Amino acid sequence: MSNQRQRALNIVQTRTTERVFAPADKISDFFADDVFTLEKMKANLAPDTFKKVESAIKKGKKIEVETASEVASAVKTWALSKGTTHYTHWFQPLTGSTAEKHDSFFDAHKGIEVFKGSALIQQEPDASSFPNGGIRSTFEARGYTAWDPSSPIFIWGRTLCIPTIFVSYTGEALDHKVPLLKAVEAVDKAATKVCQLFDRNVSRVNASLGCEQEYFVVDKALFNARPDLVMSGRTVFGHHPARGQQLDDHYFGSIPSRVYNFMKDFEIESLKLGIPVSTRHNEVAPAQFEVAPLFEDINVATDHNSLMMDVMDRVAERHDLKVLFHEKPFAGLNGSGKHNNWSLITNTGVNVFQPSSSARENLQFLTFLVTTVKAIHQYSGMLRASIASAGNDHRLGANEAPPAIMSVFLGSELSSVLDELENNGNIKVDKGENMYMKLGIDKIPQIILDNTDRNRTSPFAFTGNKFEFRAVGSDQNVAEPMTVLNLIVAKQLKDFHTEVTRLIDGGEDKKIAIVNILRKYIKESKAVRFEGDGYSEEWANEAAKRGLPNIKDTARALDAYVSKTSIAVFEEFGVMNKVELEARNEIQLENYILKLQIEARLIGEIAMNMILPVGIEYQNKLMQNAMNLKELGLDNSHVVAVISKVNGLLSTIQTKVAGLNEERGEVNAIESSHEKAIAYCDRIKAKYFNDIRTAVDKLELLVDDDAWPLLKYREMLFLR
Repeated sequence: MSNQRQRALNIVQTRTTERVFAPADKISDFFADDVFTLEKMKANLAPDTFKKVESAIKKGKKIEVETASEVASAVKTWALSKGTTHYTHWFQPLTGSTAEKHDSFFDAHKGIEVFKGSALIQQEPDASSFPNGGIRSTFEARGYTAWDPSSPIFIWGRTLCIPTIFVSYTGEALDHKVPLLKAVEAVDKAATKVCQLFDRNVSRVNASLGCEQEYFVVDKALFNARPDLVMSGRTVFGHHPARGQQLDDHYFGSIPSRVYNFMKDFEIESLKLGIPVSTRHNEVAPAQFEVAPLFEDINVATDHNSLMMDVMDRVAERHDLKVLFHEKPFAGLNGSGKHNNWSLITNTGVNVFQPSSSARENLQFLTFLVTTVKAIHQYSGMLRASIASAGNDHRLGANEAPPAIMSVFLGSELSSVLDELENNGNIKVDKGENMYMKLGIDKIPQIILDNTDRNRTSPFAFTGNKFEFRAVGSDQNVAEPMTVLNLIVAKQLKDFHTEVTRLIDGGEDKKIAIVNILRKYIKESKAVRFEGDGYSEEWANEAAKRGLPNIKDTARALDAYVSKTSIAVFEEFGVMNKVELEARNEIQLENYILKLQIEARLIGEIAMNMILPVGIEYQNKLMQNAMNLKELGLDNSHVVAVISKVNGLLSTIQTKVAGLNEERGEVNAIESSHEKAIAYCDRIKAKYFNDIRTAVDKLELLVDDDAWPLLKYREMLFLR
């Protein structure tokens, strides 16, 4: 057995479980302990100052420099009392991770700790090395971070972290937060107008999000012994273990003790940071798990998801574990995603996706349900682009995740209601105080929570009082798909309000006008509704007949971002302009290319430097054995047969790796990012990756186990 593999296995055998203790018996005693909450602001700020900050947080009003200075003083006092020494603007550039630049509170010239309002409001990190998609030249380095008061300030480690946006010197967004904030504002305005058709007391609609996070956990020593995991986050080689997930015994099973203590530890840290983690359990694949929080304001929820991933990664180090967020770290096993549970809540406390016993609220419910379905159908390309990544390409449609076809699951009861509404054109209205409508609307009050079965094969499923967007990748910043979802729903709600208003202005009764537009939308978007098995080949064929796109790779899916339709919608609501969209498209194409390039290099290096020498050495042993048997006059045909198999696999590996390297050189010479991304998809990944892997994985079953250099799946997945 190779030294590295043996050392890693020996280390795992000596691991002990580190016990974890909560800072208090009740979570409520330490929840948000490291967060500068509204309650702490109120206790530390003058009443007038607090009202201004509260108004900025809840109503989006601007904070003046004088107010910021008072907040900074209070924050500094609180942070120093907690033992912090530095502060940072915490932001989310287009790298896929968070970023921070720490500055000390200590001013050596004054000999005291200083934190000015100007430092709270704005900083100037070097923007030249962050992805910008051609917006800025390398020598044009200036960029700005600016405080986002709607997301709470927190302490992580001994550093005060201030959530911020990140923009270029010329004003373009260079992060995920700016477009999200604008999209959330857009859906708020559009949804409020629609709600006011039913209730004039509605003055605001908040987008809410609960994001379930799936992940794998392996021992740190085992992780470090697999160069492909270290460099790309996934295993490019590895034969399926005899026992994988086929027994379904891991799902919701007893949590392994080391992982349980890791979970407990990162949950404590998350709770102290105000992240409302609520659920933990084993997922389907061995070594796969899930954590889920309670619902929050969508901006805070997206920040918390990114922060929680960082917390999980750092806490795992304490337990000698490694968290894998890649969408498909192990071939043949379930991949990991984020299940984004999304809803809209009015300032009056009504969830617009919650069926009710009230006829008025149920017509409002139907309105938001149907317009959301219409938005998914109308802008499915944009939604597909929002979840596109090299990692998610491995997962989508792989018999454990929704397909790349964007469809909506409503459940049989709601589907029958919409069908009746579509097909029955008669409206009976009783004159008087109460209007009575048929068309199935009278059935809706009977609907109760969880009136539908759950369809895990649907990328966008209604689950009783919310929609669950299941196609988002586990390693992805959720701000991007949530930006697109809120934007396209805002667009559809705006169009709905315009159409209804036109009918009302023409003399039609308001309720009848609403129903007529809903009937129109139901007919136009019926193709996107699907109640069956999204994994099936039959559905792929049926979707094609319905005209639903099935774009399986990122290189082509990203085209939707720069389509005329997409640019028009983004610009209509001021979420992003054409320059910003084209820049992001360029960044994502480049990211896709680089990730496939890294994997291609890894495949070549591991195959030639680790696998081939071991295979040749084993082949030589077999040849010696065959000659010895022949000298003794014994039958050696069985050994010769194995030699022939090994030789054929080694030949395939050598030939394919040589072809991969040669063609990669040709592809790298392509100047257009779009053309290069497609070439990497078709000429590199599709043409070589699987063939080389298949040969290596077959060789793994033939070569002496002690000689095999790579840790095997059974070792990584079951040794904890």
